[in-house]
Amino acid sequence: MTNERSVSFGYEQVAPEEKTRRVGGVFSSVAARYDVMNDAMSGGLHRLWKDSFVRKVNPRAGESILDMAGGTGDIAFRLARSGASVTVADINPDMLAVGMERASKRRIDGLVWQEQNAETLSFGDRAFDAYTIAFGIRNVTDIPAALREAHRVLKRGGRFFCLEFSTTQWPGFADVYDAYSHHLVPRLGKLLANDSDSYRYLVESIRRFPPMPAFKAMIEEAGFAQVRVEPILGGLVAIHSGWKL
Repeated sequence: MTNERSVSFGYEQVAPEEKTRRVGGVFSSVAARYDVMNDAMSGGLHRLWKDSFVRKVNPRAGESILDMAGGTGDIAFRLARSGASVTVADINPDMLAVGMERASKRRIDGLVWQEQNAETLSFGDRAFDAYTIAFGIRNVTDIPAALREAHRVLKRGGRFFCLEFSTTQWPGFADVYDAYSHHLVPRLGKLLANDSDSYRYLVESIRRFPPMPAFKAMIEEAGFAQVRVEPILGGLVAIHSGWKL
């Protein structure tokens, strides 16, 4: 399928509603093994990247923060340490269930958990001081729509932060990671979670995600100002940020 209404699901082109359905299936499949998935995708480095990401957000007590696609709580738990009021939103109820169970085991109270589609948020205009999304934007069917919604629900002066895999510009490292992700990650998925297909999609989705300059332009098109990109490991991962002015 190559018509203008198709979108990428990994290396396939599918109808938008088909991508939404399939992505839902992927994350329902990997929800219980989410940490294992992230360790496989990043060699365990995702924990350090998330720490760095939250330091960039610089959450403060009394702020209202929306953590989108944050179902399992990895970012929200870090944000909540500041005393900020954090709403965890995710389109996938299985991911939210994992996050709520993890919060209960860790005795983390005060988080708000909501099933939400990033493209059509139910929150009112200018509801949040900050919007975060980590390793979730590439799985959204209509990324420009999600970015517009992020802008809409932020207060004037609100902050947008996105942590996402990108394309490293380091020549030798790029080749090594490409071989690792395409060949080893699906095998790890089969070994650790009995699910190679979901892991294969997740690798392919990284390859299909816009490069850093193109995604920066998309954020600006959604209305954000002072948009910045901070590459990690030459751009293997990137933190994009912007302000609603």
